[in-house]
Amino acid sequence: MPSEKHAPSADEEMSFRPACPDDAETVFDITKASIAGLSRGCYSPAQIENWMGERTPRFYEELIARGRMIVCLRNDVVIGFVDAEPGEVTRLFVLPEAAGSGVGQRLLDIGVAQARLGHGGGPIRLEATINAEAFYRRYGFRSIGRGQFSHGLGGEPIEIVHMEL
Repeated sequence: MPSEKHAPSADEEMSFRPACPDDAETVFDITKASIAGLSRGCYSPAQIENWMGERTPRFYEELIARGRMIVCLRNDVVIGFVDAEPGEVTRLFVLPEAAGSGVGQRLLDIGVAQARLGHGGGPIRLEATINAEAFYRRYGFRSIGRGQFSHGLGGEPIEIVHMEL
């Protein structure tokens, strides 16, 4: 059953905080749910099934330990996250039911701000999935080429769009 897009209501509180080690399994689950729920129609079932490769929550523990990941909570439940390094927004995933609610935009604001830190003023880059290209275009990113996902850990190649702001 397809999930409905969920716009936050006045009684829902959205907050952001740095990810902590206890978030690793949740971030792993959000990534899997986002891929399965938002990538259909742009990628084959085999690509979606094998997207995560051999990745486990431990992979996210290591990312969280770098101190750059920010999670978004709605009513104290993590619903999305962003990870960035100087010059690049490396990961941004939201639960499918949160797509279209403004969570992604808020996370991208945070990710872009983090990517600018220590970067020296050059363009901010990212690798967009085909299904997310329009989202990033609306934000102001432009396509600079196509390729395959460089942050993956195996499975079938995942076509992406190289973009910059």
